[in-house]
Amino acid sequence: MSSKEFEVNGTDYRIVITDQVVGHVNNLKNLYNAAYEDPESFEDVSAEISNTINEIAATVEPDAEDSDLDGLIQEIIKAVDSKAEEIEKELEGKESTGKKSKSKSKK
Repeated sequence: MSSKEFEVNGTDYRIVITDQVVGHVNNLKNLYNAAYEDPESFEDVSAEISNTINEIAATVEPDAEDSDLDGLIQEIIKAVDSKAEEIEKELEGKESTGKKSKSKSKK
């Protein structure tokens, strides 16, 4: 878990990026992609998109203003994507370190 602070429309917000938040963000991205790929399905997924946005916004402190939701969600998606990249780089570093030590032990 990590905490992220950012400003949207002059209001400072804070979120703790938990597995649940990451899951909501990934679900939201999938819903956006579904609506983009099949615009006719937008009506079907729009309620789900709205619910997911509200679930994500509920994890933010202070409570998000409706006028800040779009910018807030964009910032949270960026934060989750950034955290995912950090984890991926960490794992790649561990893999390459592990491979080096294995090859050294074979000598």
